[in-house]
Amino acid sequence: MNGVSGCFMEPQNFSVNDGDGIRTIIFFAGCPLRCQWCANPEGCTNSRKVAHYEKTCIKCGRCAQICPYGVGINLNDPYERNRCTSCGFCVKVCPTSSRKNLIYHYDSEEILRIIEKQRIFYRYSGGGVTFSGGEATLQVDMLRDLVYKLYDKAIDLAIETAGYFNFDDIKDILEKLNLIFIDIKHMDDNKHRFYTGIGNEKILKNISRLNELQVPVVVRIPVIDGVNSDIENIRKTAEFVKANIDVPKLELLPYHLFGDSKYEALGLVKPSRQFKTPSLEYLKELCKIVENEGVEVVSYK
Repeated sequence: MNGVSGCFMEPQNFSVNDGDGIRTIIFFAGCPLRCQWCANPEGCTNSRKVAHYEKTCIKCGRCAQICPYGVGINLNDPYERNRCTSCGFCVKVCPTSSRKNLIYHYDSEEILRIIEKQRIFYRYSGGGVTFSGGEATLQVDMLRDLVYKLYDKAIDLAIETAGYFNFDDIKDILEKLNLIFIDIKHMDDNKHRFYTGIGNEKILKNISRLNELQVPVVVRIPVIDGVNSDIENIRKTAEFVKANIDVPKLELLPYHLFGDSKYEALGLVKPSRQFKTPSLEYLKELCKIVENEGVEVVSYK
């Protein structure tokens, strides 16, 4: 399977939050969902994106001088942003890295070389590679190529997925993984559609089939006050996980604002301030509700 390539966000080394041990996170670009709270807005599509971080810009003008389309210094001005094609010429001449590419094109061998440099950390920590996004299953040929090659190297493999895929098309890939993280954004189909742009029927059906794989599964809920943190939704989610996963485990991930700087750097409107982070005390209450349904609460944070 030669010549396979794809679009990615910047890989992250030394992660300890997305599986066991020290891990490299490979972020695939492109996602079928449009979650209103997304922390990686650059990964919604696989098109090129240039970010402009105004706080580090010294207004030297080199970006404007080299731009073939005459875009000015402040790329986050709506007028300038609309004219930008994300060609990336400005990134190469910016002395302070206030202009930055957020989407990269790699072939599988380039990704494998990035991973190979980190193998010593996997060996001594019990870590490995986690595929994330965006949504890794959108680029199925690239994902399959990487999984098969890393599996042959006996590297621990995990995936973080929104669950919106054709199960039979990627079953062979999932079978080679050591851990599957899969999200349930909301148990109510209408609310799921409102907040993410698609319904949850396909996602829930895929989760119900994961027992076919004999691979450990952790269902994750991005817990957001004002969206899905109500006790009824959390209980229904736990009931579903208990009924459909042989060894039911659930991780509650509190909402955060870490993605705000990316929205600013891309000239995008930030997620609604109506989305809130639940308090630690309320999260503990939700954990008890999940455990009372016979589901183990886990944390990789």
